[in-house]
Amino acid sequence: MRGLRNLEVWKLGVVNYLDALKLQEKLALDRKLHHRRCDTLLSLQQPLHNSEFHYRRKGEDIHFMVPTTPFYIYISLRHIVLGAHSFGEKIESTTIELAAAYGVKACPGQSGETGVWVGERKIGAIGVQILTGITSHGMAFNIDPDLSHSRHIVPCRIAGKEVTSLRRETDLVLPSEEILQEMLISCFARIFYYSDLILK
Repeated sequence: MRGLRNLEVWKLGVVNYLDALKLQEKLALDRKLHHRRCDTLLSLQQPLHNSEFHYRRKGEDIHFMVPTTPFYIYISLRHIVLGAHSFGEKIESTTIELAAAYGVKACPGQSGETGVWVGERKIGAIGVQILTGITSHGMAFNIDPDLSHSRHIVPCRIAGKEVTSLRRETDLVLPSEEILQEMLISCFARIFYYSDLILK
C-alpha cells in the first residue's frame, strides 16, 4: 500500500551486538504494546575490530558476529497488509538493488539458502522474527568487512559456500560506508513505498 505511513530511521553509528540486541528487545516490546506506532528502521555498524561469538536461544545456535552493516526493522505487517513471505522478498530486493548499482548481480538463495547471494558467495543475511504481526531483527549487508574469519565459517550451515562483500565483488570505487547506508535506506523506503523518512 503506497504512501500510507512514514518510516522513522534511527542512525546509530557504531554499536556492539549486545547493546543493539537490548535496544531491539525494547523497541519490539514498545511496538507490541502500542507505545510506538511508527514503523522504525535502525541503521548501524558493528565495531570494525570486534568479532564476537554469541549464543542465541532460538534453536540454540551459535552466532559469529563480524563487522557488518545491519538494519533492524520494526514494522506492523498488519497495517501495511503484507505477508511474511512478501516481506522477506522485499528485504532481499533492497540488498539486490544496491548491489546492482555497483554492477554486482545478486539474487535470493536457492531452496534452503537464506539471504542474498552472488553465485556461491553470500553477500547479505536475513534473519527476521515476526510476533503478533510485528517484525524485529532484519538484514545485514556486507559492504567491506574483514572477511578473514569467514574462511572458518559455514554460512547458514551450507557447506561449500563462502561469504563475500560488495567491495570484493566490484571493480568500481565505492563511496564511504555512510553514503552506502543512505543508499540502502533509500532502496528500502522505495521498495516498501514509504513516502516520508523521519531521521533520528
